[in-house]
Amino acid sequence: MRTARLRTVHPALWAGWAALAAGAVLCVIGWYGISGERYAERQLPYLASCTIPGAALIVAAAVLLTHGRSALAAARVEELYGLLVAAEPADAEEAARAAVTPVAVSGDLLMVPGGTLWHRADCPLVAGKPEAVPVDSKLVANGELSPCPICEPAEADD
Repeated sequence: MRTARLRTVHPALWAGWAALAAGAVLCVIGWYGISGERYAERQLPYLASCTIPGAALIVAAAVLLTHGRSALAAARVEELYGLLVAAEPADAEEAARAAVTPVAVSGDLLMVPGGTLWHRADCPLVAGKPEAVPVDSKLVANGELSPCPICEPAEADD
């Protein structure tokens, strides 16, 4: 699914490449003309008619190519955003259930030494970490450890 904006970007890129080619050809013609003349007053017409316009076309080509690339990137981002916004969950009821389902349900509580949070054992923040140890109840009672906002272990005590 391509948007109309993607189709309008390509002419700017083609124009940029065409201007680059024309500018390069003019610079080569100007160089060739200047190289065949011995006196500066005879080189000036080649400089004015070929080299300067060729350099201007090369600069214009750089601007067109840069604009075309950034416009193309912006159009792709807009297209992806449209696809993201248009995508709806297949089953709205299942999506609502997934939002309510807790991340972790284990009754075992763990902490990482030196950390400030206590977690359920299957919390993604401590699962598989060998340094995780059982929670020291003194630290929880003193308020030195807070419950993890991800797995919400405070609900385990309720």
